[in-house]
Amino acid sequence: MASLLTPEFDAQLASARVSSFALATLTTSVKNAALEAIATGLEASVAVIVAENAKDISNGDKNGLSAGLQDRLLLTEARIQGLADAVRDIVKLTDPVGQVIRGMDMPNGVHLSEVRVPFGVVGAIYEARPNVTVDIAALALKSGNAVVLRGGTAAENSNRALVQVIQDALASVGLPRDAVQTIDSYGRDGAKALMAARGFVDVLIPRGSSDLINTVVMESKVPVIETGAGVVHVVLDESANLEWAVDIVHNSKTQRVSVCNALETLLVVESAAARVLPSVLQKLRDSGVTIHACEKTRAIFADSVPVTDDDFGQEYYSLDIAVKVVADIDEAIAHIRRYSTHHTESIVTNDVANAEKFLAEVDSAVVMVNASTRFTDGGEFGFGAEVGISTQKLHARGPMGLQEITSTKWLVRGAGQIRK
Repeated sequence: MASLLTPEFDAQLASARVSSFALATLTTSVKNAALEAIATGLEASVAVIVAENAKDISNGDKNGLSAGLQDRLLLTEARIQGLADAVRDIVKLTDPVGQVIRGMDMPNGVHLSEVRVPFGVVGAIYEARPNVTVDIAALALKSGNAVVLRGGTAAENSNRALVQVIQDALASVGLPRDAVQTIDSYGRDGAKALMAARGFVDVLIPRGSSDLINTVVMESKVPVIETGAGVVHVVLDESANLEWAVDIVHNSKTQRVSVCNALETLLVVESAAARVLPSVLQKLRDSGVTIHACEKTRAIFADSVPVTDDDFGQEYYSLDIAVKVVADIDEAIAHIRRYSTHHTESIVTNDVANAEKFLAEVDSAVVMVNASTRFTDGGEFGFGAEVGISTQKLHARGPMGLQEITSTKWLVRGAGQIRK
């Protein structure tokens, strides 16, 4: 095989492949011991991690990194403790490797069983999200996969410190350090080489902006599980409970603006607009949200700016929201079909028929009724953490946890049978 980039880069990927062979047959107890060592290592290294993260934050300021991306980049003592807690949550989860999905006996006595197995080597390309370094490494380890990480220049110091903690933890329980590696030092050339590393890497998972994800999907020779940008919608119909509408919209938009499950576009059925919009939008304005509103919305709520077509397809990562009054639920669904990235959509309604229509006709990875879009998250779904939120339809869709980074194989046990 021709060199992917440099002999050193090729050697890193080869060592990841060798490490994956060892991980595939580990017992659950050994994997859990490694995870506990990672959690303990994170807690013991808070000062070092925060100091390295401060370098990235400072560089981000100098380079004009947006407020939303800086929020994603930031690691505080509380956030690092949250990462350690998430790793311990993964310890508690059932090990998927070896689980029998189905089995049967053929008429000739041959027994068939389909079982879960690791992918092997998982590659990840992401940007300004050091939490992903820990989440993916922990999930990969529990599911028996080695992982190669390209975490982006913006978080290079943070990622280096985190990978050091993880590798030290692996070594402390007798596992290969190369089971978790970073290729950040190779820059964009490393990312391009990782996309070409078919034969070294079994699956590639991009997380980040739509530009990053589209680049990986279009250029990668390695199979990709696509995680999507989040142009997320909430619909308020004529029966929407006002208190629920105010709280769900506010939480979906403001609880954390820099994440992919944050609300970006609010659609309100016209017959409910005068009743719900003043309270819903005033609470958003009180929290500093800029309202990008259609003419019908501005006639009801003047403290807003005119909306544009570009706003409806925008993932803001900021305290901005697009608002449109629609004729009915059918127009709301049509708008979602045009602008959605198929991530998460929610409706606030007390009409059972509208709720079921929305659930059936909206084609996104997660479709909700009377709930905040912020619940689309591996941790909230009980996965401990997530590899990403898949917006594609093959292999995995929605938040991806342990099972979603395994494949399957068939085991066939016979006693001398031959095919006639």
